[in-house]
Amino acid sequence: MKKGIILIVILVAIAAIAGMTNSVAQNYKTGARTEGKYRVITYKLPESKFLNGRNKLQAVVLHHTACATTARAIEILTNPNNDRGCHVVIDRDGTRHVLASPTQIPPHAGYSYLNGKSGVSTFSIGIEFQSIDTNVQPLTEAQIESAIDYLIPIIRKYNIPLKNIVTHEQVRRAWLDRHPDRKDVASKCDISQADHKRFMAAINKRMNTNKRRHR
Repeated sequence: MKKGIILIVILVAIAAIAGMTNSVAQNYKTGARTEGKYRVITYKLPESKFLNGRNKLQAVVLHHTACATTARAIEILTNPNNDRGCHVVIDRDGTRHVLASPTQIPPHAGYSYLNGKSGVSTFSIGIEFQSIDTNVQPLTEAQIESAIDYLIPIIRKYNIPLKNIVTHEQVRRAWLDRHPDRKDVASKCDISQADHKRFMAAINKRMNTNKRRHR
């Protein structure tokens, strides 16, 4: 009997904590709408969540959240007391949680290198797909299509080459190759090579289809 009561108390406490942390993210929420097939939820985070300057917008870095739920990922990414961020989180059903404008610089890439430059966060869009690990929980079709819906206007406006859509693992590995002495910096598996190939095939198909329509 006592064990049952203790378990109930623990579960109630966990629920209360979850509610409290979720309310923190709710404080930053500014709106919700539907774009095409997918729901879009927008947030306005404090300036302390962003690096100084204007994003140069030359690349896109794909990540997975490594969290059990989207709520947990949003809680972490909106927390003003850490240096984790991204531009958008895409849930399993394609819902987009937009945490930053394209020109802002959330610190999503960390130690990273691409096209002869370090600090990839300063010139890229960071997309977080909800998944514990895309090697075991691959992206859904809704996630891929929703991300493409989000990216195409940005790619066109800022002339981002499709070859510059990369994974966090790729830019981290490129940095580590140039800093072999930094044993304190862990490698990343984020997102899987298989899902990167799926994503690139899908966005190339969509871009080519749109080109044919406008001829």
